[in-house]
Formats: sequence, C-alpha cells, structure tokens
Amino acid sequence: MDWRIELIYVPVSDVDRAKEFYTRVGFHPDHDETPYQGLRFVQMTPPGSACSIAFGTNLGIDLEPGRQSTIQVVVPDAEAALAHLREVGADAEGVEEQAWGRFVTFRDPDGNRWTLQQLPAR
Repeated sequence: MDWRIELIYVPVSDVDRAKEFYTRVGFHPDHDETPYQGLRFVQMTPPGSACSIAFGTNLGIDLEPGRQSTIQVVVPDAEAALAHLREVGADAEGVEEQAWGRFVTFRDPDGNRWTLQQLPAR
C-alpha cells in the first residue's frame, strides 16, 4: 500500500497576494475555485513536485497565517534556487552548509517559512 503526501495547506491572509507570490516563485496554479460564496480554494504545485499546496478562504485551517514553517522541498542546486528566489523578489536566505545538505530558506508575504534542501552527494 502506498501512502503519498499530495496536498499541504498553507495559511495565508490574502489569497490573491499569495497566489501572485507563489506564481512568481515558479509554482503552477492548478486550481482557483469558488464552489459557493464565501469558500475559495487555490491549489498550486512547485515545479517537478508530486505534492501541491492549497490555500484560500473558509477552508477550516486552524493555523494562523505566517505560522507554517515545516515544509521542506528538495532542489537540485541550492545556489541556483537562492539566485532565482532573489531574482523574483522573494525574501530568501542561504546557502547554509550542513553535513546533511545545503539549505536555503524563504518566506512568503505572510511570513510562512519554506526550507529548500540540496541533498549531499551519495
């Protein structure tokens, strides 16, 4: 039996601002639906990822905007990722060298923190 993580919710305060930011850093906008008044669901996928993120209004997310800090994404090149993020105006820091990889962090407009990891050579 396979267990696959395919969707992670990210709490945001402004759905349009978040959609613009994540599009700018390279995420693909998969869905932007308003099934009924008051409910909006936006799903976006990082390039090459099997797992998407979702945000919107009235989705029942208990986490406050800016409090998500547990998402880690593997990238092939930390330096290139940092350069791209800075080029598109994202608040990015790095590259931090560790024995288990090279790390870049960035924050979305609400302050949700993402970690990008370049895996060490095996």
